[in-house]
Amino acid sequence: MILISIFSSFSWWFIIPIAILVLALRDILQNRHTIQHNFPVVGHIRYMLEKIGPELRQYIVANNREELPFNRGERAWVYASSKKENNLQGFGSDQDFNAAGYIFIKHAMLGHKVLANHPNQKDPSAVPCSKTIGEYHKRKRPYKPYSVVNISGMSYGSLSAKAIESLNKGALKFGCYHNTGEGSLSPYHKYGADVVVNIGTAYFGVRDDDGNFSMEKLFKMTSENQFIRALELKLSQGAKPGKGGMLPAAKITKEISEIRHIPMGKDALSPAFHSEFSTIPEMVNFIESMASKTGLPVGIKSAVGKLEMWEELAQYMVKTGKGPDFITIDGGEGGTGAAPHAFADHVSLPFNYGFTRVYKIFQKYELADKIVFIGSGKLGFPEKAMMAFAMGCDVINVAREAMMSIGCIQAQVCHTNRCPAGVATSSPWLQSGIDPALKSERFYNYVKTLNKEILEITHACGYEHPSQMTMQDVDMVMGDNNKTQSLATTFGYNKTKVPFESVEKLLQSPYLGGGKAKLN
Repeated sequence: MILISIFSSFSWWFIIPIAILVLALRDILQNRHTIQHNFPVVGHIRYMLEKIGPELRQYIVANNREELPFNRGERAWVYASSKKENNLQGFGSDQDFNAAGYIFIKHAMLGHKVLANHPNQKDPSAVPCSKTIGEYHKRKRPYKPYSVVNISGMSYGSLSAKAIESLNKGALKFGCYHNTGEGSLSPYHKYGADVVVNIGTAYFGVRDDDGNFSMEKLFKMTSENQFIRALELKLSQGAKPGKGGMLPAAKITKEISEIRHIPMGKDALSPAFHSEFSTIPEMVNFIESMASKTGLPVGIKSAVGKLEMWEELAQYMVKTGKGPDFITIDGGEGGTGAAPHAFADHVSLPFNYGFTRVYKIFQKYELADKIVFIGSGKLGFPEKAMMAFAMGCDVINVAREAMMSIGCIQAQVCHTNRCPAGVATSSPWLQSGIDPALKSERFYNYVKTLNKEILEITHACGYEHPSQMTMQDVDMVMGDNNKTQSLATTFGYNKTKVPFESVEKLLQSPYLGGGKAKLN
């Protein structure tokens, strides 16, 4: 035993110097990395620090409010809300009230009092959409979302199977809808929550063998899955508007191949543009054909850049009485889709500017009250949601906030398939740490808390429903001598009044979505 111990110690101390020497020789002889060549062995420390730099900044260096895309304070609120922990803050605000763009919500001296028999006494998070999707165009199956907060488009393949399952089960429990993303309907979207099927440029899931759109497959999908409540035609997304995408062949499993109707062993390409239409009239005809065949409301999703075609769309809708039932505006700050830096950082307008410009066009043609407007782009916080409702949004979609509620740590490696939280990866090992039973509860807690706080602010402003918020109810800091002005002044319009009677009336709608049984 003594000899073995001595030998082991000798081997240990003998191997270390040899390993260092070999590494030093390797560094000196190679010419790919100058730092390692000039500083053998110790040069590796530089690359180690570079690799863990984001984590060091995230947890040690940065303060609560300086990180992007979501700062520590925002992430902490989502995490605490999803775990039903204390999400309050003490000793006042740590925000810079004078920063340009900072918003103030103006409460009423005497707020809205929720009476004893009001539905929100029983469920303080019940906030149905005030409008009904597809009602104006008389679709066969109109849809009123039970929640004003819903899950934005994130595909299976981009997100892991267990992440999609967790979100869908959480959505079922709360009553919100779950958008599939352009990866199409997967088995993990089929746990019973309302589903909005996103149809992108590659027509995944509803395409033939040549990649062309198949109306027969769309009809089969919607008729066999009655929980599908609407279709969303994706023109572009905030992360990479006007650019296609690619799912590498290595990531295409047999299951993904069958879901998307794509071949194995070949990169799956999403073109930059649709093959079924190239003009506004053609797009509207495509929308109408899908709505007629399936009976479902059909909308469009797009980031915002040039406005000429938005103007043309509004004019064509007035002329024909046809067109999308809802419009989802995705802000340029969107980011669940991997994208080149220039596209992610500089192409398309941020939500505030993009949404308000499009809304004003449809308002000009007296269409604002006939379309359901959906906002997307870092809106999954009470104050940002309230600003969106004041601008004219009827519903908001959340993506990255939903991911954080089920464990995303903002590692920003979604595009590498190495997500440490198992949320944005297809790796069986990495996603094995996700327990859908637990994570679905976490998402449920988050969306319930968000809806509840939206209602609390609504009542503080003197209203019963967030659709009653106006552009005069929110001020924005201009960054000029500490001046603030209303959203109406900042963006140059007052939103069109949304017809509203009562929350109780909304909950009695025959078209109400997933949460209808909750209050019956």
